[in-house]
Amino acid sequence: SLAHRSRFRREESISLTYTGATTSNFLLNGVAGTLLVSLQLVQLGGSMTAQQAGTLTLGYAVAIIAFIRVGEKLLQRFGARRPMIWGCLITGLAIVLLSPANLMLADYKVLAMIGYTLFGVGLAFYATPSTDAALSSLPAAQAGSGAGIYKMASSLGAAFGVAISAAIFTALSANPESVTWLEGVITFVGRQDNLAVREAAVIALMFNVFMVLVAILSIMLTVPKAGARKD
Repeated sequence: SLAHRSRFRREESISLTYTGATTSNFLLNGVAGTLLVSLQLVQLGGSMTAQQAGTLTLGYAVAIIAFIRVGEKLLQRFGARRPMIWGCLITGLAIVLLSPANLMLADYKVLAMIGYTLFGVGLAFYATPSTDAALSSLPAAQAGSGAGIYKMASSLGAAFGVAISAAIFTALSANPESVTWLEGVITFVGRQDNLAVREAAVIALMFNVFMVLVAILSIMLTVPKAGARKD
């Protein structure tokens, strides 16, 4: 019947929205490997101490706390889709700023501080709209299990992302011959005895950029457009 088909299409749309929001949540949490790789880069490649490297990330924590409410306001104003995409784009830009391991350490540190801050801004923009898109699309009877799966996607994404990024970075830095082709594409200035670490970091960070792009594609294909909503 017409009513049955309409209900089926509505349930299919709900399932697609939840799946897309959860998938993008998994992928965007997967870029947590960016922190591991970039910090290893400045410590192993730049001879910075753990404390010195850690100070570069202060903007990350501050930005998440400061901008989480901004994500909520964007959700109220634009719906979930656009803030989710904006959050992913800002996060991707942050990873790109953390990627130029070919620079001198002093220049890289400036880019890193900006990159870590934008990393926090992007995740803050994404968090609330993504949670709303996922859970508001579910019937009340499924909200509990849906929230659990959504949260598990966050944890699994971070775990897999860190593991894969670390594996790429460790494997390539231990086998420099596999990435020597990068020297013909990018000019590495400064010290040359740490090229293996710097080249491995570039490849590992590009993997994180790829995950961000897939997350954006997932949002564009599954999260419905919404008109502007007033507070």
